[in-house]
Amino acid sequence: MGTLGELERAVMDAVWDADMPLTAYDVKDRLELEQGRALAATTLLTVLSRLEKKGFVASDRSVRPHRYTPVASRADHVAELMHEVLGESADRMAVLERFVGGVSEEDAAVLRKLLRGAV
Repeated sequence: MGTLGELERAVMDAVWDADMPLTAYDVKDRLELEQGRALAATTLLTVLSRLEKKGFVASDRSVRPHRYTPVASRADHVAELMHEVLGESADRMAVLERFVGGVSEEDAAVLRKLLRGAV
């Protein structure tokens, strides 16, 4: 899936947080409210087009303006990033050991349940 640039991440956060498909103008309004900076709709259309090519969003081109939905969830994306990073490591055990050693007690309990197949 790959990593996202700063604006791509902000756009994906808006798309992931939405409970319905968004137009570029919807994304523009959400980002301007959150970030307090003006963004051009054409810029967001370009970002959404690139995100579509990267496989992050799907567009409904049967309506105008086009509406965008996420292809996968935020959790799917983060899990894929974790798999990519782990796959690039020469010492997977050391990476996993550092990761597990740095999680909270609550997260460790969740990991134990997941590994036992209890969730």
